[in-house]
Amino acid sequence: MGLTNNDIFKKLRVAHKLRDDDIVKIMSLVDFRISKSEINALFRKEDHPKYMECGDQILRNFLNGLIIHLRGPMPKKGEKAPEKKG
Repeated sequence: MGLTNNDIFKKLRVAHKLRDDDIVKIMSLVDFRISKSEINALFRKEDHPKYMECGDQILRNFLNGLIIHLRGPMPKKGEKAPEKKG
């Protein structure tokens, strides 16, 4: 059996050392609202009564938000991307 969306989400959360409020902020970058209790339900064990399966839409929005969180927003057409310092 392969990785589920929940497994991928968990691995990304751990790899980027994200807390629940960080995930809420990241999701808001792409105008996707999710509560801390919904996030907790995604990270529960499958046999837990409050477990929630992570759908493709949630994972896709998280990945898009994570890109913005890490790189910054895309420049508008015709604008030059800001130079990275460092």
